[in-house]
Amino acid sequence: MAKTIFNSSEKSNFILNMTEEKYSKIASVGLMCACFGVSLFTMIPEITMNRGFYSMSGAGLAISGVICLILALIAIIKKYVRKIMFPVCAFGAMVLWCVVSLINSYDINISLNGYVGRGEGFLAILFYFGFFVTASAIKKEKAFETLVYGITGAGIFNSLWSLIQIFTGSFSHYIYASINTEINAASGLMQSPLFLAMFLTICLVTALLGYALSDSKKKRIFFIICSCLYSFVMIFTYSFIGICGLALSVIMAVTAVIKEKAPKIRLLSVLSVIIPAVLSVLLVNGGIVGNAGNYKLRDGQILWWADGYMRISACGEPDSKVVDITDTYDVYYTLNKKTINIIKDRVLTGTGPDQLVYPQLYTTADLDIETSDISDIVSRNKGTFDRVYNEYLYTAATRGVPSLIALICVLVSVISIGLKKLKKNHSWTKTVFFFASISGILIFLIGCGSIGFSPIFWAVAGALCAESDK
Repeated sequence: MAKTIFNSSEKSNFILNMTEEKYSKIASVGLMCACFGVSLFTMIPEITMNRGFYSMSGAGLAISGVICLILALIAIIKKYVRKIMFPVCAFGAMVLWCVVSLINSYDINISLNGYVGRGEGFLAILFYFGFFVTASAIKKEKAFETLVYGITGAGIFNSLWSLIQIFTGSFSHYIYASINTEINAASGLMQSPLFLAMFLTICLVTALLGYALSDSKKKRIFFIICSCLYSFVMIFTYSFIGICGLALSVIMAVTAVIKEKAPKIRLLSVLSVIIPAVLSVLLVNGGIVGNAGNYKLRDGQILWWADGYMRISACGEPDSKVVDITDTYDVYYTLNKKTINIIKDRVLTGTGPDQLVYPQLYTTADLDIETSDISDIVSRNKGTFDRVYNEYLYTAATRGVPSLIALICVLVSVISIGLKKLKKNHSWTKTVFFFASISGILIFLIGCGSIGFSPIFWAVAGALCAESDK
């Protein structure tokens, strides 16, 4: 007989009567929304090229986030996560300290919703918690496979959109690296080439391991085609993150084949990374794409000038006296060094979520603070930046060192639990989630979270912790 509360109807008590199988089916739908939500809603600002419409990307995150928050609450009520309470509690502590940071921030509204065009405020962190818990509560192998295909599907969607940007220059804010240098960089629907490179790293690791470990010939063909597509597009992000992502994916694929004792012939999958990447470089060097003449990394020009300054006015114009934005090392060194100084000034609470630029502002340029838009003020402060491409430094700087400690606790416990799961469960999806999680954790050393990348990463990390029926 179905359980009820206070003699209410069976339908009104669907949570009490929800089975693990039913929960897994619903959760897989919620996580599919997490894979595609931001990308679908980002189509509008990308097509219209209207900066004000980037708040719609946050709507895509909110819809999928609310769904998964409800599912996360159900999982906690049903005690589906009782065996992995440490990472769940550590993530909860990170969310709670984010509230403290919000209260002590420069601008509470931006702390809550995030800067326009970024959207990584408190609500985004809360939604990431929902994705993590929802994925960690799944019990059915079929739901894990659905998540794998959701990730690869979102990768295909973004890559196909990127091909339009690469070969036509349409729907892109990254046609030029400078006034005269045309590069047609790919950003997909991730809002930035660097965020796309991070996202495709997860997708490429997933596809390569799917090919290496799957027993189905049709699935292997699908995954190898995906790998070729992702690799080709990643080169056109012109980023250090993209190059590292390609190298990381090859290392992960080779390691997985050896560890899982897959047929050695599947090591040839690395050619699906190398050949498309070489082809992309040849297209640039041959002048078929853009007019740069030769391929080179353009991280500084993209992240500081084209993205932060030109696209959404989240930072000031780069100061050539302080940093050479054509020098990748100088850009990252400068960002890291200045961010460490900001952390020293606000150790406990940070600047507030999504407000790294605020302590750097030094002039209003005769603008009326009460009536002027914050983007007008920020863009007039030369040499300022709103992102440091190291998620660990960024977390400490914006949400305080306690948040960084909580984040590290979550990630360490996720990998620890994942290793234990792999010893008990040799399903190919668990292996995919393990190596994809490792890739995300490492890529965070040279990249930072975004509303496009982070939902995928936290869903994968949660799925790694989950108990499987296999």
